[in-house]
Amino acid sequence: MADTVDPQGGGIVNYLFDPAHWSGADGIPTLIAEHLLYSLIALAIAAIIAVPLGIYIGVTGKGVFMIAGLANALRALPSVGLLILLVLLISPAFPSRMGYVLPSLIVLVLLAVPPILTNTYAGVRAVDAAAVDAAKGMGFRTMKILTDVQLPCSLPLVLSGVRSALLQIISTATIAAYISLGGLGRLLIDGKAQNDYGQMVAGAVLVALLALFFDQLLAFITRRVVSPGLTRRTIKSAAVAESVKTPVTV
Repeated sequence: MADTVDPQGGGIVNYLFDPAHWSGADGIPTLIAEHLLYSLIALAIAAIIAVPLGIYIGVTGKGVFMIAGLANALRALPSVGLLILLVLLISPAFPSRMGYVLPSLIVLVLLAVPPILTNTYAGVRAVDAAAVDAAKGMGFRTMKILTDVQLPCSLPLVLSGVRSALLQIISTATIAAYISLGGLGRLLIDGKAQNDYGQMVAGAVLVALLALFFDQLLAFITRRVVSPGLTRRTIKSAAVAESVKTPVTV
């Protein structure tokens, strides 16, 4: 059995320390770069959509039930099933590689929108009303209050939403390989096809390490840009965010 799984008998260690796997178009550095490219593009698009919408709902109070329903609905979408459906719908219009890249990005964006949206909304809503009233008393207009009071105070929870979204994206971006794209999911798909469990475990470990690295990186950035006083406020804000969340359905 060991010979079938790994003819060289070294499993993940042999795979990761084989120089041949670290060069070329299918090398590990290239796969990591592709994985990050998909992930960061999806995160940027999700943030562009979710942050302004979350701010609007948080400031105006309009659409609170909509945000809860939307977030829960997006969490309930089956990623692989949606990916296949989108490929069938989009790829005929884009015969090139883009016909497969777009569906992958759409799935990842839909996955990333809920945590950013709910955390942004919760962060804005949880800003101390006394601080907002004080700003109004000083003659601040609505936009000035938003930029100088509400956004800085809500920043810890917004960054927490971005951090959560990026972790989910990095973990799920492996599905791109399911439709013959690149990324670290390629190691999982190819390893399964070849009964090479060393390659499959290597892919899983690299995805986990990549997710942990960026989790710690964003945690470090949050500590650097957010004051400790504001960080403590996220406890109250997190309680607000939980009120619009339900368990994730995969």
